Amino acid sequence: MDLLKLFRMQRALDEYIETEHGLQEADLFDKKVLALLVEIGELANETRCFKFWSLKQPSERKVILEEFVDGVHFILSLGLTCSLEQEAVITEAEAASSVTEQFLRVYKAVHVFKQEKSTDTYQQLLQNYFLLGRLLGFSAEEVEEAYVAKNEVNYERQQQGY
Repeated sequence: MDLLKLFRMQRALDEYIETEHGLQEADLFDKKVLALLVEIGELANETRCFKFWSLKQPSERKVILEEFVDGVHFILSLGLTCSLEQEAVITEAEAASSVTEQFLRVYKAVHVFKQEKSTDTYQQLLQNYFLLGRLLGFSAEEVEEAYVAKNEVNYERQQQGY
């Protein structure tokens, strides 16, 4: 996965949105953190991994991948907000033993990063989120391809007054 390419694409999208909405000088960090938490919740809801009371199956893989990529957008945007894109790297690491546990690790990593905006805490967030993607069965290539596609959709939505 070409992470720097994704950061470049995200920077362009963020700048476009901020210009269109007159937000160039706004501090959007907390709003982006909340947006990321909401996206993670939407992803969990589509996987249904925590719904022990339900027999309904998870959403289609395509839907889950799109929700995952929504989270990628906000994680990249947060990295850009804190100027951490140059240090960002995804490495091989061990995921949790279950998808539910990995979701909890991701939530924790978001909160830790919010409290301490450092390279290390951002790296932990990035790492845990992409480990979640791997547990969900997504390859780096699939994620990159889906990110590029969703990035285009996000531009279209902005142009249509989303």
